[in-house]
Amino acid sequence: MSDRNIRYKRYGGFFFVETGTAMGVMALLLTLLAISLHSFARFNRYQLVRQNCIAAAQAQLDSIAITGEPIDQADFDRLWPNLSISAKKSPGTGQWLGTELVKVTATGKSFRKEVKIEMTRYISQDKVTIEGK
Repeated sequence: MSDRNIRYKRYGGFFFVETGTAMGVMALLLTLLAISLHSFARFNRYQLVRQNCIAAAQAQLDSIAITGEPIDQADFDRLWPNLSISAKKSPGTGQWLGTELVKVTATGKSFRKEVKIEMTRYISQDKVTIEGK
């Protein structure tokens, strides 16, 4: 038997072990990447729902401040289909006498987590006149 064949038989399993180890490391890295991407997706979804809640609450406050009425429920459902909103009015107290405190709460769901945004604004009880009308 030649010297070359003896060397080949002695190191024959090294390539298999090296390939198996590399594949294991690659599988571990891909698993970690998938987990981190899922975490980023959950965080981004939460932030999107949070921004939608802020926009809905702000629009509701603006509608109440300008027209005196909240946004029609059909329009609200069309604009923000996955959110719910509630508005409560109470009279102002102390230095805010003569105004009305409007508290708007917008809620939505992001995966299993509930997003809840609460905004308040004091609105004058006097009628607001819009130029040109």
